[in-house]
Amino acid sequence: MNTMITLFGGLAAVLVLYVMGGAIRSLPPILRAVLAGLIPLLAYFVLIVGRWPGLDVVAMHISVFLAAGLVLFAVTQFRQYSVGRMHWAPKLLTAFFLGLVVVNGSLLYIATKGLPDPLARWWLGSDGTTVYSGFSGVVAHGQGAARAVSSELSQAQRESELGWQVEVSGLDGNDPVRVIQVRVKDRTGLPVDRIEAELRLLRPGAVQAALTLPLSALDAGTYGGVLRPPASGRWLVELRLLRDHKMHYQLTQELVVP
Repeated sequence: MNTMITLFGGLAAVLVLYVMGGAIRSLPPILRAVLAGLIPLLAYFVLIVGRWPGLDVVAMHISVFLAAGLVLFAVTQFRQYSVGRMHWAPKLLTAFFLGLVVVNGSLLYIATKGLPDPLARWWLGSDGTTVYSGFSGVVAHGQGAARAVSSELSQAQRESELGWQVEVSGLDGNDPVRVIQVRVKDRTGLPVDRIEAELRLLRPGAVQAALTLPLSALDAGTYGGVLRPPASGRWLVELRLLRDHKMHYQLTQELVVP
């Protein structure tokens, strides 16, 4: 489900419902505005059942739909009681609301799909390499930050001692469905068996994974599965290799789903 389509499609539905409500003369204008905002919002709630897009996305739809109905009500009231040209106040209110929708839509696009590559290269600078703008969040200074750094260093030390050679295929390309294969060899080149392998799919900056895919053993040292991202945009794919329920290897790679 495309969030931009539901957002702007819902706005169009609010406008259509508000205009249609004008044909019912017994309907008070304020109730007409509330219904025009609530009906598309309820339809959106039905659409996202079982496909939760995140609290921030839902909150944006709630604010935009209800605000659109109230703005239409305010403009109608100003036009009803004004003579001649429309007063500057409803024009300013409408312009502010349209600017708010554009800003929210832009932030939503950047959050889900990342900055467009030309803009990222111009704004963030690049020497020809890939520009990565994912934000991994913040950790409060103190013991929490120290533990996080210590954990990362310990993980890097364990991976260095193991000497595993890990090859991942299937993450490149533009297909929405990816066939993933992971080959694991030890430092002597022999396949590594008895591994619990899984892929976690996260948005940049997110803590909880949107999807966890267990990888089945296909052959000696080879593990695979079919990855179906739940939405388009920029994702982080986290490969985790465990043995006896303990983390032995972790690899993170960016994935762009068209």
